[in-house]
Amino acid sequence: MKSKEVYSLLVRYLLLIALAIPNLFLFYFIFTPLTLYASFYALNAIYGATLLEGNVIFLRSIYIELIPACIAGAAYYLLLILNLSTPMKMKKRLKSLLFLFSSFLILNIIRIVLFASLALQGSQYFDISHNIVWYLGSTLFVVALWFTNIFLFKINSIPIYSDLKNIFKEIK
Repeated sequence: MKSKEVYSLLVRYLLLIALAIPNLFLFYFIFTPLTLYASFYALNAIYGATLLEGNVIFLRSIYIELIPACIAGAAYYLLLILNLSTPMKMKKRLKSLLFLFSSFLILNIIRIVLFASLALQGSQYFDISHNIVWYLGSTLFVVALWFTNIFLFKINSIPIYSDLKNIFKEIK
């Protein structure tokens, strides 16, 4: 391996560890206001919502609190893991990250608005659909985004495996 490749490998994995140590604080710090305000503006445009103290949106007769699970900081971190553990050029990596994070943010806002609409209508399907999306849908969002990312950016490497393969090739 060239020294540039070794340096890139070390930086990528050290960055992943460093971002996880403070309990994903950076992801929640960045994406909580983005998710909260975008969801609020969308709900306000549709229903005349009010933003209350904290992460609470009042929508006619219901209160919607965006808790950390709604923000999905761990999903952003998983997308970052997939990106940083895949060998690629820096320009492609940055475009890929921008696509992954912005797409997930948009999908998450749409999800929040749809569930707020279901809750407001008193839908009998709110609880079951919320639980299905919570346990299954969020994983499918991440997987679908990653495979879309692979297709759009023509990524031919496999996360972690490609790095390990390169390391073992050098050891032999």
